[in-house]
Amino acid sequence: MALHHEHVVLRVISKILIPLILLFALYVQFHGDYGPGGGFQAGVIFAAGIVLYALVFGLDAARAVVPPAVLRRLAPLGVLLYAGVGVFSLLKGYAYLDYTAIDPADPSHGQHLGILLVEFGVGLTVASVMLMLFFSFAGRGRG
Repeated sequence: MALHHEHVVLRVISKILIPLILLFALYVQFHGDYGPGGGFQAGVIFAAGIVLYALVFGLDAARAVVPPAVLRRLAPLGVLLYAGVGVFSLLKGYAYLDYTAIDPADPSHGQHLGILLVEFGVGLTVASVMLMLFFSFAGRGRG
């Protein structure tokens, strides 16, 4: 039996669940400053959605959707975003990661935007690194 006919139910259910998993990751990402969640949790959930895609549709298909070359660029970009917010604070004369520097006229807005940027950087790096690790281990022994 051809591969595309096997596990039809699994493939259909996965096509429904994966977008919901990725959407939930975004919810956790952007809700993290109001409640439980944040960048690390969102990054892991997002990576889990892509891992599910790879398990159901194949490693090559997942690498086509999220190329490893892109992941190698996204991981340091998240770290740079995190550190960049801190350096911005220093350049404005505030303490490292003092989000008030982002909007001194409205410190509450600065705090909100700062934590959003920092957590987005964390989420980007965590998702990228988790997927790089998965692709590295899942691809072992392949030609």
